[in-house]
Amino acid sequence: MEFCCKEFKVGKCEGEKLVDGETLPLVLEPREANKSELESLLLALNNNKEWFEEMIIKNSAVLLRGFDVNKAEDFNDIVETFGWEDIRYVGPAPRTHIYKRVWTANEGPLSEFIYYHHEMVLIKEYPKKVILFCEIPPPEGGETPFVPSFRVTERMVEEFPEEVKEMEEKGLKYSFTAPSNSDTTSMRGRGWEDAFGTSDPNEAEKRARGLGMDIEWLPNGGLKTILGPRNLTKVFEGRKGRRMWFNTVVGMHGKEISSATMADGTEIPDNVVKRCGEIIEEESIQFKWQKGDVLFLDNYALLHGRRPSLPPRKVLVATTK
Repeated sequence: MEFCCKEFKVGKCEGEKLVDGETLPLVLEPREANKSELESLLLALNNNKEWFEEMIIKNSAVLLRGFDVNKAEDFNDIVETFGWEDIRYVGPAPRTHIYKRVWTANEGPLSEFIYYHHEMVLIKEYPKKVILFCEIPPPEGGETPFVPSFRVTERMVEEFPEEVKEMEEKGLKYSFTAPSNSDTTSMRGRGWEDAFGTSDPNEAEKRARGLGMDIEWLPNGGLKTILGPRNLTKVFEGRKGRRMWFNTVVGMHGKEISSATMADGTEIPDNVVKRCGEIIEEESIQFKWQKGDVLFLDNYALLHGRRPSLPPRKVLVATTK
């Protein structure tokens, strides 16, 4: 599908890449200098909803740049224009609700790298889109890099065909330990009470089962979640039959508070995990945030992360079906 929309013009951004014939991200800017105000943007989006969603699927990432988007309320108006159903975040990252459908992104220390992942990849119901808004760009670092997931699968199959086949056939199993109360000094410090929205252990167990998790209670009041079997890759409708690397093996394998194995308990070889991490980094797309940027990511097609940065940095997020 060719780009065709009279209300936007195509721009460029530092770090963009051409992947399988498509530019990531597709940068959309105001067609005219006097059309940058929020009201014009909302009208343009409302008039081109179907086309815009097609662009997200086609290019996997769409960046709105150069518009007057200044605060959480503006960002929420953009999200709500499309009518996409909201999906509540479930995961280890500490986050704060800001306004209606808008939350902070991971509030873990800015000095830490948040590893590449598909949002809520381990949960039965995960978002189709992750939408990010840069209210305060960091003075240094703090990029939100993303990775075309199918490229990771292609390269892993080329380099480790037998290992990929075994993981695909057996499936994967993960474990993760969560404290009772949230610890914002850790990028994975969200407590189970916040994650499950209850302080009642029985209710937490019920909600965990509904999300496809088994749990074990720990003596310190924390819990261990066990998830599996889970797929190594997935193919989603409308995305050229590509096999997405829809897992979090590299991010969870061999960590202090998490693990990743094959579903029958077979260990995943360290060299396979290490090389996968290298491939993911090699395929990554980096771009620097500018104030007012709104980035739409196809969560089915892209892994994303966060580079360490100097403060201040304020990026807000909404997740939708």
